[in-house]
Amino acid sequence: MKTVLVVGGGITGLSTIYYLQKENREKNLGLRLVLVEANDYLGGKIHTVKKDDFIMETGADSIVARNKNVLPFVKELNLEEELVFNATGTSYIHTQKKLLEIPKDSIFGIPMTLEALFTSELISTRGKLEALRDIVRTKTSFTKESSIGAFLEYYFGKEIVEKQIAPVLAGVYSGNIYSLTMGSTLPYLLDYKEKYGSIIRGLGKNKEVFQSAANKKFISFKKGLSTIIDRLEEVLTDATILKGVAVTDIKKEVNQYKIQLSNGEERMVDTVVLSTPHDVAQRILNKEELNPVFGKLKNSSNITMYLSYDISDKELPKDGTGFIVAGDSDIVCNACTWTSRKWKHTSNNSQLLLRLFYKKTNPAYERLNALSEEELVDEARKDIEKSLGITSKPKQYEVTKWTNAMPVYSLEHKQAVEKLNRSLEDLYPNVYLAGCSYYGVGIAACMANGEETAEKVLKSIE
Repeated sequence: MKTVLVVGGGITGLSTIYYLQKENREKNLGLRLVLVEANDYLGGKIHTVKKDDFIMETGADSIVARNKNVLPFVKELNLEEELVFNATGTSYIHTQKKLLEIPKDSIFGIPMTLEALFTSELISTRGKLEALRDIVRTKTSFTKESSIGAFLEYYFGKEIVEKQIAPVLAGVYSGNIYSLTMGSTLPYLLDYKEKYGSIIRGLGKNKEVFQSAANKKFISFKKGLSTIIDRLEEVLTDATILKGVAVTDIKKEVNQYKIQLSNGEERMVDTVVLSTPHDVAQRILNKEELNPVFGKLKNSSNITMYLSYDISDKELPKDGTGFIVAGDSDIVCNACTWTSRKWKHTSNNSQLLLRLFYKKTNPAYERLNALSEEELVDEARKDIEKSLGITSKPKQYEVTKWTNAMPVYSLEHKQAVEKLNRSLEDLYPNVYLAGCSYYGVGIAACMANGEETAEKVLKSIE
């Protein structure tokens, strides 16, 4: 009987072992399945906290619904009755002490029509005219490994990128857009440029796809995202799950691996899936020749903060779901989600619930990171008063610090992952890397990666 060990109980590790269990049952493979998680709870960056009548997510707050694997997976887990969808609404950019609307016919701030370009309040007439270079410039040397920031600035000019597109993209993808590749962000823009001769024209021709995706684009569950984690733990009856236990060492012995656990236990296993942050995988493998390649993988940090109020969210100054902060703003946070407006299930009686984000790229980050939770709340209250005019004292708060835990896909990322995989084939056959450090940061991408990883493991065992 062969043993497969999955290290890391986040959504990728849980999806991996779920699909392994499924195939093990259907094909009677006789596999022994073990999952170990260093925390006392499963879920990784998915963790729901309930305070009073509010639901707060310390990490991810939703799943992108349109990914083909998501809703079938939810159905397979019998969670359809628990589903909730986001409310759609206007998003804003806080700039020059005002909330200005991101044009509705835009995607990540990139206009899909000329009307969306010329009606934007965020850029000057000169900036709008400069953006028309998209229609006449035909450079073809960009590839999907090129910088998304350089690509957009070349075709649209600096002003619209700086004032309208970069704040939105940086809000979605951690990191500087000039250090992120096309392939890891918006690869279809290059395809549109090549096919239609214009990014705006290409987006316009495919506008219906983006508009339909915007409606009910994200999903969660009535009791929070931890619902899917709890259900996975419930159905993994054929797997041994060890919580509060870390892997401290791995040694190759003939055709197996000796695994040292933090509880003093040793286990012999045939296959290992390292579904952990890349720095944890690096420590576990502890192989000097792998360190330079692991060193090319980058992480960022952020602080997220929920504030709940004993007032109605009708106190919000505009109808919408939140705002992103431009570089010329006088407030400190990077973004603010109007959670009680965007996710109705998070607040009974529509009482106000806000979530603020402070990223490592923020000039004030180091100062903020040194503050106590109470001091951080004071900083957040200043931002809320300046941006929303709300002076009420919050009823509850929840502060989470994700230190060096947010993957950033730099220009070297893809090549580094490919090199790591080649090296593992030689040094550690049947040891696989999985998770958001390598293959995609969204929950949907992690679920898909879990299924793909299970397929790799099963193929190696056959």
